[in-house]
Amino acid sequence: MTYFSLWSARHLCSWQGSDQWVCLSCTDGPLATPSQSCRWMHTMLSQLLDAIEYLHQLNIIHRNLKPSNIALVNDNYCKLQDLSSQALMTHEAKWNVRAEEDPCHKSWMAPETLKFSFTCKSDIWSLGCIILDMATCSFLDDTEAMHLRKAIRHHPGSLKPILKAMKEKQIPVSEVFCLLLPFMLHINPSDRLTIKDVIRITFMSNSFRNSCVALNMNRQAVPIFITDVLLEGNVANVLDVMQNFSIRPEVQLRALNKLLTMPEEDLGLPWPTELVEEVLDIIKQHERILDILLSTCSLLLRVLGQALAQDPEAEIPRDHFIISFLMSALRSHPDSERLITMIYNLLTIISSQGMISEELEEEGLFLLAQEHLDHFQEDKDICFAILSLLWSLLIDAATVDKEPLQKLSDVVIWVLTIHHEDVEIAEAGCAVLWLLSLLGCIKESQFEKVVELFLRSIQLCPGRVLLVNYVCRGLASLAKVSELVAFRIAVLEEGSSGLYLLQDIYHLYKDDPEVVENLCMLLAHLASYKEILPELESGGIKDIVRTIRGRFTSSLELISYADTVLQALEAAARPNPQKQQLEPASEPEASKVSSPP
Repeated sequence: MTYFSLWSARHLCSWQGSDQWVCLSCTDGPLATPSQSCRWMHTMLSQLLDAIEYLHQLNIIHRNLKPSNIALVNDNYCKLQDLSSQALMTHEAKWNVRAEEDPCHKSWMAPETLKFSFTCKSDIWSLGCIILDMATCSFLDDTEAMHLRKAIRHHPGSLKPILKAMKEKQIPVSEVFCLLLPFMLHINPSDRLTIKDVIRITFMSNSFRNSCVALNMNRQAVPIFITDVLLEGNVANVLDVMQNFSIRPEVQLRALNKLLTMPEEDLGLPWPTELVEEVLDIIKQHERILDILLSTCSLLLRVLGQALAQDPEAEIPRDHFIISFLMSALRSHPDSERLITMIYNLLTIISSQGMISEELEEEGLFLLAQEHLDHFQEDKDICFAILSLLWSLLIDAATVDKEPLQKLSDVVIWVLTIHHEDVEIAEAGCAVLWLLSLLGCIKESQFEKVVELFLRSIQLCPGRVLLVNYVCRGLASLAKVSELVAFRIAVLEEGSSGLYLLQDIYHLYKDDPEVVENLCMLLAHLASYKEILPELESGGIKDIVRTIRGRFTSSLELISYADTVLQALEAAARPNPQKQQLEPASEPEASKVSSPP
């Protein structure tokens, strides 16, 4: 496919009088009639505005809008390109080099960008320069156009004679451009129009009413009372209305709310995967409307959650289309805390019945979760939803890419530090850290901090049995590979010991075989280090382990852990024959002679 830039088009086409466009590279005849040229310009401009609006909704600033970055794929289709500027132009030195490469290209940039200040309004200035160039290419050459763009940065009055010339030369749609350009090319960014303002003013004018964007804007909404009449009936009838009015967002929102309020017995649960996909396929057209996505996710939570409540063994829809839809929705509104929380909860429900960690990893879930945890550290609901999903994914993970998980461990540690008094966050966070330790995704430099968080968590809420099990398993996993971890457990801080905390846990859960087994596993790993054995002995661990050995005789694994601890302690207590032979015999008191003063 050949791409042709709008910048190149400027050199091919020029307005000649009021009757035709002619090709400057060929004198054989007209390129197009005026009406065809206007339609072409309408089409290109509508696609460009739609692309910029989408970027700004995602809080993405293009930073380098200019005709050469608008690729004409064919007569009716263009693409906005060079989105790498969003990344490259965050570095001032790189930007200076890039901007100085071509002074002509630099002329498309807003005044404030010369001081390395970029906002969405910077794109509006560049867009205004593009529209100005489209409107003046018939009577200004390249050099004149460039000087004009540079002049209006410092002398806004330079624009007035050009707008007057556009009207005199009867440039198509000049009345719209003369209205827009002074407000798009305002030196003060805060006084410029937003992209939504530009779209509204442009496509509500008579000149653009036939464009696809204008038709969507001018299409009269279906009255609410008619929508409600159409939606009366069962689920099948509601889905028919959604299909027949698939491009009408107001109807979709009303239909979703109808399904949300429908009695459970009328909802026809559980929904098969095909039915869920049918609804999502319709909603995907309106992905940029937040209210529709919120209602869709609420409906999915109800459908999937109640299906599991009725039958825990029920099969939950979890094919690629559904996961792809949720991941796309997660990225479409990066600042909606409610939507982000619901989508992570939905993914947790879906992951509870199948191994989808590899698929979500391919979709970039781990990196996205890291970004959300980092951005929404203070939001308990988002943090808890993400930690719950990570636990659900990692508990069944066979092979994973360790690099994103190692980065994720930093953020999980920080979230636990911030929410150190929140019991639910502590439980979910400790579960994730335990699994990350099993996968070898906790760095050695993080061991000491993780041990501190583990022990602090069971001090905070010793009555949470799941939390206690996660902490014991996590500590055992780390103590198995690090003597430093074992030492930090035995000597928690100045004047205290984690061993006394473990004793308290045993006395609290001495009748719970799972907790006792996890505790013994941890003690067995601690006992593998000779330097820790004196701490275990003085901490009263031998008596506890002997008691456990006598009470839980039916658990072979538990007995094995207990025997390991006892054998290590007894071996340390026995005198070393070789050491005794090397030590000199002490002289009897009577044979000692006092040395002279």
